[in-house]
Amino acid sequence: MIKMKILEVKNMTKRFGGLVAVDDLSFKVEAGSIFGLIGPNGAGKTTVFNSITRFYDPEEGEVILRTQDNEIDLLDYKSHQISGLGLARTFQNVELFGKMSVLDNLLVGAHNNIKTNFLIEGFRLPGFKKHENKAKEKAMEILNFLGLKQSAYQFADSQPYGVQKLLELGRVLMTEPEIILLDEPAAGMNDSETDELSDLLLKIRDEYNLTIFLVEHDMGLVMDICDEIVAINSGKSIMHGTPKEIQASSEV
Repeated sequence: MIKMKILEVKNMTKRFGGLVAVDDLSFKVEAGSIFGLIGPNGAGKTTVFNSITRFYDPEEGEVILRTQDNEIDLLDYKSHQISGLGLARTFQNVELFGKMSVLDNLLVGAHNNIKTNFLIEGFRLPGFKKHENKAKEKAMEILNFLGLKQSAYQFADSQPYGVQKLLELGRVLMTEPEIILLDEPAAGMNDSETDELSDLLLKIRDEYNLTIFLVEHDMGLVMDICDEIVAINSGKSIMHGTPKEIQASSEV
């Protein structure tokens, strides 16, 4: 059985002046998998994420996204268009609207999927209420899935750090993605929170039928849940394989 590759990075190179941050990097992410990108600080991991999601413009290469409906080169799109194509991401630092409620932070993620126009929204016509109610229902379902339903109407910045990280995951799920990119999802978490996150990511993958691509320094989490891993250093790939193969590599 041939398995579909949902994301393919081909010969990506990104420079900052004389510094080559990503150097002719290529890899493929299999649909339905959990895929890890690892390497030391400064290896270029976040630069790869930022290039895939169009915050940076690589000088060379392609980033091919294959979904049920399309095969496209993400480098042909702007950063604000990416989430509408079936790919969404989180960031290293928590990026929430602190004085908005937990629920409203999730509703922000539904923006691209609410098909209205200025008149419908401005006058709050019946079509707007229908879409708004549907989005709220979905947001509450996701909060319940994450175990955060009781916090729906509390301010986001009043929540513990671990909950705020979960809120970012929930907002990503609201975009109805096919693949999610998680930049250090376990950063700042203690051991028990990291264990719970491992279980949650597996559950999200299975219940939402998603592909997960993550950058992470916690090797316990990476080795426990990833199907395949690419290790990079100085922007170059040094190994691509299963967790067992990565662990057995003297170079890694």
